[in-house]
Amino acid sequence: MKIVVIGGVAAGASAAARLRRLDSQAQIIVFERGEHAAFSNCSLPYYLGGVVADESNLVVMTPELFWMRYRIEVRTGSEVTAISRDDHCVQVREVTTGREYSEHYDKLIVAPGAAPIRPRSIPGIMNQNVFTMRNVRDAANFKTYLETVHARDVVVVGGGFIGIEAAENLTEAGYVVHLIEGLNQILAPFDEDMAQILHKELMDHGVRLYLGHMLSEICEHTVKASSEGKMIEIPADAVLLSIGVAPETRLITEAGLETGPTRGIKVNANYQTDDPDIYAVGDAVQSFNRLTGQPGILALAGPAQRQARAAADHIEGMCNRVRGFIGSSCLRVFGMNAACTGLNEKAAEKAGLNYDVAYVLPDDRVKIIPGAHFLAFKLVFEVPTGRVLGAQAVGQGDAVRRIDVIAAMISMNAVLEDLKDLELCYSPIYGTAKDVVNMAALVGLNLLHGRLKQVRVSEIRKLAEAGAYIVDVREKPDYEAGHICGAHNVPLSELHDRINEIPRDIPVYLHCRSGQRSYYAICELQGQGWNNVTNLSGSFLGLCLYEYFHDQTDGRKPIVTNYMFN
Repeated sequence: MKIVVIGGVAAGASAAARLRRLDSQAQIIVFERGEHAAFSNCSLPYYLGGVVADESNLVVMTPELFWMRYRIEVRTGSEVTAISRDDHCVQVREVTTGREYSEHYDKLIVAPGAAPIRPRSIPGIMNQNVFTMRNVRDAANFKTYLETVHARDVVVVGGGFIGIEAAENLTEAGYVVHLIEGLNQILAPFDEDMAQILHKELMDHGVRLYLGHMLSEICEHTVKASSEGKMIEIPADAVLLSIGVAPETRLITEAGLETGPTRGIKVNANYQTDDPDIYAVGDAVQSFNRLTGQPGILALAGPAQRQARAAADHIEGMCNRVRGFIGSSCLRVFGMNAACTGLNEKAAEKAGLNYDVAYVLPDDRVKIIPGAHFLAFKLVFEVPTGRVLGAQAVGQGDAVRRIDVIAAMISMNAVLEDLKDLELCYSPIYGTAKDVVNMAALVGLNLLHGRLKQVRVSEIRKLAEAGAYIVDVREKPDYEAGHICGAHNVPLSELHDRINEIPRDIPVYLHCRSGQRSYYAICELQGQGWNNVTNLSGSFLGLCLYEYFHDQTDGRKPIVTNYMFN
């Protein structure tokens, strides 16, 4: 059997390698129009910052190694220009020589990937100082340009994962980085209250954020961006576009094969297109969200490799389950680790799901252990079933491990009760006996069963400005170090003796540092007959993290006397 693979990198190269493991006799040919057959696409931003020291380190496999180790023929610099389904062949053009020829196949795997978006409608978008970053050559050219022109100011357009990683690495390399994002937050898979923590981290490290701004024009040494009709000009020696990718489906559509509403290639559970001899895998493939059933594309290396394996398995006679994707991602933003999985609030609302959230900020390890720091953790769950829908975590500690736990539980259709009883590893240097995952589930169950009422952190400003009755149950020294303006200090340790100071006839909102002591206070008050008490989600720490960025950038009056961030 002769198998042709169009495209290398994660999907195409993985499919070819799996095919060889299953079939030592098959003839396998991989066509890659670029100069590298397999490289670490996700590591490209870290080359800009010197974390990956040499361009050659980005290359995972060469054509020579593919042949020596696996007897797979990889032809780089070879672009497949057409697929002839009737003849079972592809048309190939050698990039350097222009020579064209055809190659027969018995089975064809298409892994064209996705191309960076470059809107031609924006003046100056094709200037020589404007770059995208899809492969090793793109990253190398960008880095060389920065060094050649002795760049100082670099504009990154787009606050997605690649844009944020590029901004971090360019900052670490000594450049002044300006980040333009059209939304009111970076990293759309995170909710705004979680993204605010990362906004602060970027700002604290010198990245200049322009949220809610759209790129309007690129000039020789500046760019123009607009927000609500107002235009600003930003210095720019170089511009990196990171505003998303579009699936490359030209070959598929010209061959008469079907694409879906996402413009991705339609495939079945075995990654076959509507031609049973043609498979498609990777960033150009339409899949579906396992939680909502809605079609979508998840352009990540992990799903691409799983798709590649599934397609290769089916070619060799094995079938696959229809699973879809959950959507799990992580990144580092200077000193913070951030991770997310499943649905955030925006996605749950868009899907028409009835949901609630538990937002907790416990320490990421036992507090007496040096280096203990908060871990902001947000759990999204369905009401009234308690089904776990998603989670987000941000902190200096191990956010990724906690989100991996949630991703695994979502894949098993877990509910809050499952999460509450989950047995996880514990050591004081790694976590707490009641891990943040368990803690979030417990808070979620309290909300689900009506044992606790909460106000979201995004709504606290409105309460404070309206003069709501807010009770801070931290000890007096903590209160004096910083508190919500107008809040009343009744420490938990004094609540029994001062309980009659708490009003019964108006709404009362309680908080502490992270939510634990205020929950104890609410339990005591409810047990004594108070039915007008509500917890402030995120408490004082979460409020400071939420408010700080906009207080600084918008010049608005803070609602706290002093910010506290741990």
